Amino acid sequence: MLGHHYTHTFLETAVASVNAGCNLELSYGMRNNVFMHIPQALAMGNITLQMLRDRVRPLFYTRMRLGEFDPPAMNPYSTLDLSVVQSPEHRNLSLEAAVKSFVLLKNVRGTLPLQPRDVSGLRLAVVGPFADNPRVLSGDYAPVPEPQYIYTPRRGLETLGANVSFAAGCSEPQCQWYSRAELVRAAGAADVVVVCLGTGADVETEAKDRSDLSLPGHQLKLLQDAVQ
Repeated sequence: MLGHHYTHTFLETAVASVNAGCNLELSYGMRNNVFMHIPQALAMGNITLQMLRDRVRPLFYTRMRLGEFDPPAMNPYSTLDLSVVQSPEHRNLSLEAAVKSFVLLKNVRGTLPLQPRDVSGLRLAVVGPFADNPRVLSGDYAPVPEPQYIYTPRRGLETLGANVSFAAGCSEPQCQWYSRAELVRAAGAADVVVVCLGTGADVETEAKDRSDLSLPGHQLKLLQDAVQ
């Protein structure tokens, strides 16, 4: 509200928020956050103690239902480790969710999906800044991933048994420095070229918008060269 000039100070924001029914503030990393001014608002009579209790009650009720105050031994999730999270059952479920969430805009001559039996004798090239960079594959607000558990397009295609060559062309999504020669070496000798482009959290996140929908940097040039 402060950024939109609805209020002028953190104290005004705290008063307006509590009076409006807000009981949770997202202020990660802010030592002097908005709700730290609630005691001052209470002392000044801008909010009442009963109102404050009414706002806090559902928070702690929910936390109690979630078991946050239970002894660790009572929490069934405290015993879970990577052997469970990365079990075949869970990995297969993640794969199923990924497959079912794809949006296929065009499929000329039924090229997709690539089947292992169809590509075993083919030469595949996987190119682009998203082809083999685990760091850029997670979006905004994603957890910090463990790289060994991430299947990049390159790593995934290599499981098909095809002869896979790789060229990033540019190492990061901004694609300010582009090597056409690297791209041509990989794509020129391939039967199938998979081009991996996009934006990612390096280019756009919350509070970091783009001014247009164009591919960043030289990514469009990379795509055109791959097609040529």
